[in-house]
Amino acid sequence: MLELIGLELTGRKLIGGALAAFIALGAGSAVAEEVGKVGVDWVGNDIIIDAIKDPKVDGVTCHVSYFDRSVIDRLHKGNWFEDPSDSSISCRQTGPITIGDIDMSEGGEEVFKQGLSLIWKKQVVNRIYDKKNETLIYLSHSRQVQNGSAKMSVTTVPLYGQNVVWSNSKPK
Repeated sequence: MLELIGLELTGRKLIGGALAAFIALGAGSAVAEEVGKVGVDWVGNDIIIDAIKDPKVDGVTCHVSYFDRSVIDRLHKGNWFEDPSDSSISCRQTGPITIGDIDMSEGGEEVFKQGLSLIWKKQVVNRIYDKKNETLIYLSHSRQVQNGSAKMSVTTVPLYGQNVVWSNSKPK
């Protein structure tokens, strides 16, 4: 059993590593950089914190946290191929804001995604522009083929009063 502790066959290493190359090839998708890792119990479960720069909005960085199950937890619970849907997000201005060609529709656009299971479940970050309130909204949630999850987290980056540069003209 102690040998299994050192293997680190976590979802992030097993699944995420294989999907990372595929995700990085996706047009417009952001790439996550792990900036923190907190152990939460003796079996090796962790909370991971990633920094994600919005690929179409320079000067905004999101920090997303999520649960990463250990191999011991996977063995114990029998659910080998997925991590929980829980996540948290916080986005802030981290430099001068320049907004590129972003989707202005009500559904916004996907900024980032990574696998939480071998095939079916993804952790997703969407950006939505609230034109009336001059605010960027970032939503972290999981997407599943069936039995969608209501677990989500939302954060905003207000643009009002900021010196924002729009690559295309500012929406009226």
